Amino acid sequence: MTEKELTIKIVDYFDSYIFKNHIEASLNKNSRLTSYKINPIIVKYLSKVLEDNYSPEGVAKALFYPRVLGTSISTSFGTRIQSMFVQLGIASGSLIKGMDIEFVDKIDDRKKWCQLKAGPNTLNSEDVKPLVQKFTKTINLARTNSAFKGINNTDFIVGVLYGEDQELSVHYREIDRTHPVIIGKGFWHRLTGFPDFYQGLVSELHKSIDNIDTKDLINQGCKTLTEDIRNSPLFDF
Repeated sequence: MTEKELTIKIVDYFDSYIFKNHIEASLNKNSRLTSYKINPIIVKYLSKVLEDNYSPEGVAKALFYPRVLGTSISTSFGTRIQSMFVQLGIASGSLIKGMDIEFVDKIDDRKKWCQLKAGPNTLNSEDVKPLVQKFTKTINLARTNSAFKGINNTDFIVGVLYGEDQELSVHYREIDRTHPVIIGKGFWHRLTGFPDFYQGLVSELHKSIDNIDTKDLINQGCKTLTEDIRNSPLFDF
């Protein structure tokens, strides 16, 4: 598959399974009050911040905005990317517990077992020790199997989908002391074999986004949710 063909396939995947799914979820699931767990104190405060009033519109915005602009799209992005790599034949799903994908590194021609992370700051301090322990345990187990002869620490990596080396948090840098943390351009190069694939993909995704019909999801979703809130016995306006 050429670089252009692979780029088109990934852009199409993003459009169909990430962006359009997010739009549909925003207009349907996320616009319904039943999909939220309400903190009545915080939601009243946030309504006041947004509308300078405790109102159905303010509550709707307090619930809808962070869901649609934050958790919903971030969750979709994270869960879909792993499936995308496998479905498009870029990598294989890993049979080793704790690893997301397996692929042959196009730079050193060694097989890599990879745990995927979204960005350079998507790791907390408390995640570091368990992740390193998981890698160590997996490597020790793998070494008892003759099929993994010659395996070493650098074959188990963290792949960060976007960002630059200098942006990696101190938590990622701690992991990088024992297991490579490969980010952005470097990760996509090793995965696809094309040195400039990452930049080209980002450019094409931006072009694709320009043509997306978002169906006025912010206003329409908030409007639907506002009506649910207005008619709910949970609130006293």
